Amino acid sequence: MLEICEGVIATGDKLPLLDIERSIETTYRKDIFKPFVKAITEYELLKPNDKVAVAISGGKDSLLLAKLFQTLKRHNKIPFELVFITMNPGFHPANLNKLKENCEYLNIPVIIEDSHIFDVVEKIAKEHPCYLCARMRRGFLYAMAKKYGCNKLALGHHFDDVIETSLLSLFYGGEYKTMVPKVTAENYPDMELIRPMVLIKEKDIVRFTKRSGLQTMNCGCTVAALKTASKRREIKELIKHLNKINPDIEKNIFAATKNVNIDALFGYQKDGIKYSFVDIYNKKGSEEK
Repeated sequence: MLEICEGVIATGDKLPLLDIERSIETTYRKDIFKPFVKAITEYELLKPNDKVAVAISGGKDSLLLAKLFQTLKRHNKIPFELVFITMNPGFHPANLNKLKENCEYLNIPVIIEDSHIFDVVEKIAKEHPCYLCARMRRGFLYAMAKKYGCNKLALGHHFDDVIETSLLSLFYGGEYKTMVPKVTAENYPDMELIRPMVLIKEKDIVRFTKRSGLQTMNCGCTVAALKTASKRREIKELIKHLNKINPDIEKNIFAATKNVNIDALFGYQKDGIKYSFVDIYNKKGSEEK
């Protein structure tokens, strides 16, 4: 099944589309548009003549990501193409309709393809579905991006996702790693996954969404819909608590991802090879001689 949603419809308490689009460069220029442009520039996420597949999940982050790319394209400083893609893993009809309505209203010409991933995950990983579901969805999106001739796949991960991932890895994975601005796809070496919203804070995305009057999906999963507890939610609450003690906690966690002191580690891993404290110490000693 292949569907294309395009055009604009008027509805409810939403702001007019033109006002929503203008607000990105006026009301939210400092907190949203400038960090978006900064991430693209600083991390070299976009090059002339790229064709970017923007993944739309139906949530607040991906809808904003689509509008940010449309805004950037209107500036026409970098020639690039956009394709907006959505995979329907088995959304409840109400969620799927909401996704379509939002895309229509926001003038996002999204291509929707069915994948039935929720059915598969429910059969083989019902108790712990999220990891498998995420991998399968990512693979399907890569395939869609490839199908439409794209060399970039853009996802809507933001600043809070980066710091939460850092703490999740530390507390539950026993390693220190984070969500980086871009990676080369494992099975598609000619394609990069990019995250242009990594400098945008979630609270500002929420402000934009509420002011625009948009009703978006939080999670469209039908497998884990009744599982309210999650490690990421725990981390969110922990950061919220720590922020009351130290208002700079989020900024410092993010800064730590760029200020790793290898000389003061028990070990690290690079290109699949592990280096111990002794390796680090001996290498430093030999360099000093």
